[in-house]
Parts: sequence; structure tokens; C-alpha cells
Amino acid sequence: MKIAIVPARGGSKRIKDKNIVDFCGRPMIAYALEAARESGLFDVIHVSTDSARIAGVAEDLGFPVDFLRDPSLSDDHTPLIPVLRWVLQQYQARGRPAEDVCLLMPCAPLIEAADLRAAYARYAEAGRGIMTLAVVPFAY
Repeated sequence: MKIAIVPARGGSKRIKDKNIVDFCGRPMIAYALEAARESGLFDVIHVSTDSARIAGVAEDLGFPVDFLRDPSLSDDHTPLIPVLRWVLQQYQARGRPAEDVCLLMPCAPLIEAADLRAAYARYAEAGRGIMTLAVVPFAY
């Protein structure tokens, strides 16, 4: 199974509900989710959230949430790797092990399906054993 995991906890402090806030007429998370679907790469696109509200928005967009995130993995200091590991364990326990995993941030409205396909092609070209991380120069 190829899975995209979109971590979207409900406890945003600086921008309340940042993952589902309206951005140009759509929930912020919609852009990343739709790019993932349009890419055609993934068997599962999973929104990892502790929030019933975020899960509801994802489901309204056509992305059912198979299970909510364990609240112990939803505080301000939890790193992403334990969240990813937990999601993968949940799917493994349900008889759906992952062969490829993509971490896709919910606050990436400029991501496009072509970006995901290009990144996957590089990942596959490298033998699928080396993580691929997208970065871009940014003047600040």
C-alpha cells in the first residue's frame, strides 16, 4: 500500500484551526489533499488528526478518516516521526501494511500533483530506500 499521511492536529496556537481555515475560498488542507488524490500515487490518503472538526472537513472533501489520532500524540511538542509510526502501526494492525509513505503537510496550498509525482520519481530512482525531502530557497 502507498500512503500519504497528512498530519493535522486540532491544537494550533498561533493561527486557530490553521489546517481548515478558509484560504482563497477553500479549507487550507483541501489543496494538499486534492494534489495527493490528483497525483494518482496513493492507495490511501490519511488525515492524522485528533480533531473531530478537522476529520469532518476532510470527510466533506471526500477523504474519510479511518481513525482519529491518539490524543497522547497531539500536544505541542510531539515530533512527526512518532505520529507517522503510530499511523503505520494502526494500518498494519488492520492488515494494510505500507510499502511507501509520504508525509504531506496540510498547510501547503501551492503543492501540485506534478510536484508529488516528480518527488516520487526521484525517490523511486534512488531505490525507494532513501528518504526524499522537498525544500525550496526562501528569502527572509
